[in-house]
Amino acid sequence: MQKRSQTTREALVRAAVELIANGRFADTGLVNICKTAGVSRGALYHHFLSIAELLAEVHTQARDRVDELAEHSLVEARADAPARFSVALGKALAEEQLVRAGLQLAADGTDNPPWLRDEVLVRVRDQVLAVGADELDRQVLADLAVVVTAGLVSLGYTDTAWWSPEHAERIWGVLLPLFTRA
Repeated sequence: MQKRSQTTREALVRAAVELIANGRFADTGLVNICKTAGVSRGALYHHFLSIAELLAEVHTQARDRVDELAEHSLVEARADAPARFSVALGKALAEEQLVRAGLQLAADGTDNPPWLRDEVLVRVRDQVLAVGADELDRQVLADLAVVVTAGLVSLGYTDTAWWSPEHAERIWGVLLPLFTRA
C-alpha cells in the first residue's frame, strides 16, 4: 500500500512538472493535473492539501537539482565558474522538465516572484562577487554574468537552441577573458 501511495504522489508531481514545462502555469489546474497523472481529485488531496502545496514540492525538487548543478559548477571561486554553471543550467533546461518547470515557480508554489530563477541569478551574482577583482569590476562583472545567464534562460523558452551548451560556451568564450583579466 505504501508503494502505491508513493507512486501516486510521484505521478502527481510528474504531471505538474509536465504541464508547466510544456505549457504554462495556468495549465496546472486540478482537472489537468489529475487527468495527466491518471488519478482522482481525491488522490491529489490525499497527498497534497492544495495545488500550491503540490507546486511547492515541484519547486523544492527543482531547487535540489539546481543545487546539484551549482555544487559541481560553482564549487571553487574561479572566474569561469559562472560560465560553467550557465552551460550546465542550459543543458538541464533543455533536457530536464523538472528544472524547466521549477525555475518558473516560487517556493510557495505560486507563479509570483521570487521564482527559483531569481534564486539562481542571485547565486551567480554572489559567485562572481566572491572572485577577487576590485570592487567596481566585480559589481560590473556580476551584473554581466546575471544578464548573460538570465538571457540564455529566457531566450531558451522561445527557442530551445539557446539552452545548448554550444551557444552558452560561445558567448562565455567571448566574455570569460573579461572575468579572468579582472
